[in-house]
Amino acid sequence: MSRTWWCEHAWLGDRFADGVRVTVANGVITAVQPNTAPEGNTLYGMVIPGMANTHSHAFHRALRSHTQRGGGSFWTWRDAMYRVSQRLTPDSYLELARAVYAEMALAGITTVGEFHYLHHGPDGTPYDDPNEMGHALIEAAAQAGIRLTLLDTCYLTANAAGDPLEYHQRRFGDGDAERWARRVDGLKGDGVLVGAAVHSVRAVPPPQATTVAEWAQHRSAPLHVHSSEQIAEVQQCRQAHGATPTAVLKEHGVLGPRTTAVHATHLTERDVADMLGTGTAVCFCPTTERDLGDGIGPAAALIDGTFSLGSDSHAVIDLFEEARAVELDERLASRQRGLIPAPRLLGAATGDGHRALGRPDAGRIAVGARADLVAVDVASVRTAGGGATAENLVFAASAADVTDVVVDGRVIVTEGRHHRVDVPKAIARSVAALWEDR
Repeated sequence: MSRTWWCEHAWLGDRFADGVRVTVANGVITAVQPNTAPEGNTLYGMVIPGMANTHSHAFHRALRSHTQRGGGSFWTWRDAMYRVSQRLTPDSYLELARAVYAEMALAGITTVGEFHYLHHGPDGTPYDDPNEMGHALIEAAAQAGIRLTLLDTCYLTANAAGDPLEYHQRRFGDGDAERWARRVDGLKGDGVLVGAAVHSVRAVPPPQATTVAEWAQHRSAPLHVHSSEQIAEVQQCRQAHGATPTAVLKEHGVLGPRTTAVHATHLTERDVADMLGTGTAVCFCPTTERDLGDGIGPAAALIDGTFSLGSDSHAVIDLFEEARAVELDERLASRQRGLIPAPRLLGAATGDGHRALGRPDAGRIAVGARADLVAVDVASVRTAGGGATAENLVFAASAADVTDVVVDGRVIVTEGRHHRVDVPKAIARSVAALWEDR
């Protein structure tokens, strides 16, 4: 059985076309016809493919606005994150993640890559189901109505020197990469794509990272890694291994076309050449990188590869803001304007993100693609007067302008309201439970 959506203005990869009829069967687009009259289901405004949030830590959403008082650094923020992580149970993780993923749906995100390292009980003891926390995330995404690529993360050591995990890190660890791999082999769920992640060079000794990379290679799965986010991280890596994180990852077979390096903020010229030469993708998370004072990454040098975006710690959940921040940060760093065109940034939020998450069949409005459609108001207080253009989307629109969302041909959001979750109430309830008595 087929359905049709008539889109007032639809992004067809390089331009907005008017009056586009999109025909869908079994969740897949079967026809795209511009210049048609309204009929069937109607989507007004600027209709774009579903966006992909390539890098998420769902439980970090509980930190929003709670870590903004006073000064501090990435490392003091991390201490607060550890404290919150100790309070999560499988049930509370499901409740919080469902609300966060529903917030993503409201923002036009149809696929999320969850960088998941919260595996065991608070003292490191596995649950009866050793993947119970992962299964909570799978269920959360299903209930929120978005796709999930679960990037199960190997996390073994406290720092680049290889010291044992501290108490508040124990629930992250599996002991070694072989035991990590055996656990992840049991992680399954309808609709989920299971990938792998090396947390960082400070949390996974290089030989163990090779094991994780081999696991991903043998299963044709995506592989992600935090890399070069902080100057201190780079310094510690040089001290422990005599090389930058990028060089260490390359030497141990972690880089490559299946891999996405998240952040990639502090790179040398040699690092950039190694990233490009190995076909390694990157994911920038500008709203988190600025919130934590991480720095500005070399976007202009990396933009010609697979370049995606993530909301990471969820300081905000708004991929339009992530996209424009890439260009605006470049302007601050270079004192030049217009280095990265708006259509390229829109591609980062859609097609590139889906490819980085192992889902190349999504992120475009084209025959054979997944039927993900996101309508953005072209006449809001932010977008009025800008017209149906990529520039209006990237440099003016916000998540608040998303009106309707279709995922795999199923309507998830209508007129800015999620069909399944009362998002503000669900988030408020989940976050309050994690901060009570603090």
